[in-house]
Amino acid sequence: MAISRKYGRTYHYPFSPGTTSDDRINYTYWNDFQQVPHIVHTEKLDGENNCLSRYGVFARSHATPTTSPWTQQIRQHWELLKNDLGDYEIFGENLYAIHSIEYLKLPAHYFVFGIRQLDYWLSWEETQFIAQLFDLPVVNVLGEATMPVSQKEFEADILVKISQPSVFDSVDIATQKPCTIEGIVSRNMAEYPVDTFAANVLKYVRKGHVKTNEHWTRNWKRAPLIHEKGGGLCGN
Repeated sequence: MAISRKYGRTYHYPFSPGTTSDDRINYTYWNDFQQVPHIVHTEKLDGENNCLSRYGVFARSHATPTTSPWTQQIRQHWELLKNDLGDYEIFGENLYAIHSIEYLKLPAHYFVFGIRQLDYWLSWEETQFIAQLFDLPVVNVLGEATMPVSQKEFEADILVKISQPSVFDSVDIATQKPCTIEGIVSRNMAEYPVDTFAANVLKYVRKGHVKTNEHWTRNWKRAPLIHEKGGGLCGN
């Protein structure tokens, strides 16, 4: 039995080209988003979804805390904050291990994208505030959308945003050439119930971004932080 609920499966936009056979698509997303006054678009980072709760650090499974070597750093940080988490479950992207994209200007390895408290996902404003309290950065904000707006204009904006590189300087590990961001995650900026997750969060993933397979863990490499390269930003 799981200690806590896993992160809900994020449905793709119907025009997202990076779907696989087991992905789900929200074909009625526009009807759902008509009920959402304010939407924030964030960068989908290429790492591992790690959850920090009072019970431990979790990866894909929430049956038992993870002990993988690439979560050692965030588990050490968790030790400092575990007694203050209470009902908060902090979800973030762990970039400690390089996946299909290498980021050349990483200021940290873990970036928060959502916080769950009991039966609700907290608002984006609360998420940023609580992440700051725990000394955790949040994912990059690419922009916002305020309804009403036309569907054509909304989707065109997504396509413009997906064509840009990451602020962390993204490189394709297969070609070693600069590449665009992996994708975009769009979420309701307000608080919403856990059971309505699929109608409040959507993603766009570019085609062909995955360059690793299920055996990447055998030869994984640590992603260096920018300050370790002699840059000007400091990481955690």
